Amino acid sequence: QVQVVESGGGLVQAGGSLKLSCAASGNSIRLNLMAWYRQSPGKQRELLATISTAGTTTISASVKGRFTIARDSATKTVDLQMNNLKPEDTARYYCNVYPPQPNYWGPGTQVTVSS
Repeated sequence: QVQVVESGGGLVQAGGSLKLSCAASGNSIRLNLMAWYRQSPGKQRELLATISTAGTTTISASVKGRFTIARDSATKTVDLQMNNLKPEDTARYYCNVYPPQPNYWGPGTQVTVSS
């Protein structure tokens, strides 16, 4: 069993920053490659970033240069630092493994960026 809980979302003005955190518990073998995704109403869920247990990361071209993903060993979370946020970043943000497992989706955390 794997449980995922996302936190850190909120309302921010364009140009602002937020840090999202993902706490995942359960079968650690299945958590080797973690990822952040987002979904806006009427759009497909989008992969934003991945990070391996070794710390190797990938970032989607759509957020490269603004978003970074990292593991926090102290809090045992996978964090998504989001800078220079834009109104088009408004979405619900989720973490999961990569490739995503249907039964691992958490409730997500809402990010709303005002112009």
